[in-house]
Amino acid sequence: MIDIRFGPQVCGELTGGASREWLVPDGLGGYAMGTVSGLRTRRYHGLLAVPGPTPASRDLGLASLDPEVVLPSGARVRLGAHEWSSGDVDPRGFELLERFDLTDGLPRWRWRVGDLVIEREIAMAYGRTCVAVVHRLVSGGPVRLELSAACTWRDAHGERRADGPAPRVEPVDGGAVIEGAYRLAGPGWAPEGQWWLGVHHREEAARGLPPNEDLWCAGRFSGTLERPGDTVSVLAWAGDLADPPPPAGEVVAAARRRNRRVAAQARPADAVEATLALAADAFVVRTAAGPDVIAGYPWFGAWSRDTMISYEGLFLSTNRADEGRELLRSYAATLSEGMLANTADTGRVEYNTVDATLWFLHAVSRHVTVTGDTDLGDELLPALRGVVDGHLAGTRYGIAVDPADALLTQGGTPGTALTWMDARVDGVPITPRVGKPVEVNALWVNGLAGLAELTELAGADAGELWRLHDRAGTSFAARFPFPAGWLHDVVDAPAPAYPLGGAPFHDDDLLRPNQLLAWSLPYAPLEPDEPTLRRIAAALLTPLGPRTLAPDSPGYVARHRGGPAQRDAGYHQGTVWPWLLGPFADAARRAKMDVDGLFVGVDAHLAEYGLGSVSETADGAAPHGATGCPFQAWSVAEVLRARRVRR
Repeated sequence: MIDIRFGPQVCGELTGGASREWLVPDGLGGYAMGTVSGLRTRRYHGLLAVPGPTPASRDLGLASLDPEVVLPSGARVRLGAHEWSSGDVDPRGFELLERFDLTDGLPRWRWRVGDLVIEREIAMAYGRTCVAVVHRLVSGGPVRLELSAACTWRDAHGERRADGPAPRVEPVDGGAVIEGAYRLAGPGWAPEGQWWLGVHHREEAARGLPPNEDLWCAGRFSGTLERPGDTVSVLAWAGDLADPPPPAGEVVAAARRRNRRVAAQARPADAVEATLALAADAFVVRTAAGPDVIAGYPWFGAWSRDTMISYEGLFLSTNRADEGRELLRSYAATLSEGMLANTADTGRVEYNTVDATLWFLHAVSRHVTVTGDTDLGDELLPALRGVVDGHLAGTRYGIAVDPADALLTQGGTPGTALTWMDARVDGVPITPRVGKPVEVNALWVNGLAGLAELTELAGADAGELWRLHDRAGTSFAARFPFPAGWLHDVVDAPAPAYPLGGAPFHDDDLLRPNQLLAWSLPYAPLEPDEPTLRRIAAALLTPLGPRTLAPDSPGYVARHRGGPAQRDAGYHQGTVWPWLLGPFADAARRAKMDVDGLFVGVDAHLAEYGLGSVSETADGAAPHGATGCPFQAWSVAEVLRARRVRR
């Protein structure tokens, strides 16, 4: 894996250290997460985030474990870091950091106080919501180390304040149980019980969300580090609180071994691929229903569109096809009226996308093509045929095949945005894209061909599917090309959504990256040419991926910043999405273009924001600062998949 490490100039300065984040997942949807500097900048940051009944539901437990060194002289040196609503940053332990590194996916800090050097490592037990925090004396000593446990128990998306009841703390052997939900264990536990008022999260303030909370200091652990190699460790876990996990050092060693196995299983060609393979592992979680995919950390849950776009990169590019097979079968069971369920994270199953089902067709086709698993193709064939039948008959939201040209149209309803460009502000879609979107119809043509091949592999007649495919493909080639040299983003768009002189319908010619799928998919409806792709690249391509709108277009937003409404308004109006590097790379290869340099920027990005991973989004304008989730499934998956195609 790539070497990710920072010295005192990054660690000791908040602009650099607090903007780089690490993530350690538990394989269930829970995690530990924070920054290089140790400063909690998000409401989501903490050492123990516990998964709930759905992939998006998590509760934050142990927020921080603040180290304080007691020197032989009696002097105290605090190594933690907090920012307060007053604007103060205190303590400032990051100024004593001489190094941070992410090794085998695990974060490690090293503080120096004169000749005294103390190291901290964090790991989680895979398949169990348990965090181990190990402190080791590297040089100097003897010294006493105290660790203050800042606790809460709340929804990870919210805050808890001192104007409500304090967390319930029950003493147990070697520590305490907090709110009956999680347990702390370590040496020398001494209960305290006081509120830390006004803890500030600078990233939440920047996102226009409530930035302050109060934490409950439940108590502190302590131990003496006599000689180099001595450790003081703490465990925190949820679930069966009476079942203690292995010792903290064993949890760290086991996590390191597993992470190395995960990377090796993918048979990476280089250190970057190994890093991406481990990054991909964070998103594959085991739920009560089987394997699923977390769309992004720290706030997303499972969304079928994200899952299916990510499928090949997360499962096939990492040699996890058996888990992928189980996931595809599970998702197939959610099909209704020809549509795949989008999410249940809201508390109810929702069917509200025009494209997730088509991505599902693509994922099944790729699975069978790559693995040769025709048994799965045969098993799912009736359900996949039901998708086509449902679209031919017409399904929810006016999604139907237009009998005039065999293309897929979405009529939409007020307040809905059914493509992946689905942002809304005050219930109003920013990019409704009603009509016949270009990538939806590329996926439709691709899906029909993939299904026809699966049908033939099963020994059945696919003539009807091929005829529908040919009609749709011919119509696509006739309808979508735009004289300026790219493809329309939507054809047959109604005038109210795209006002142009009162015409009842028009074709949207805004330059967007959605058209890349018309050339990139395995059964793409068009063959790419280098001049067209170079024209698109000149307007859209950045070091981290394509912009969602050309800068000279009306409505272009250069910076994806501000409060929720401001960010959502710019979400697909120029913001960069790294996952689109995959389709661009595929289209460029088909056009015989050199793509060797395409991933240089995103490879470097692995050490810039979500360490060892790829962000959800970035600013459209230079220097293309990363935004959104620091750890995003389809960004990682598509970069990994597209890089591996080079072999």
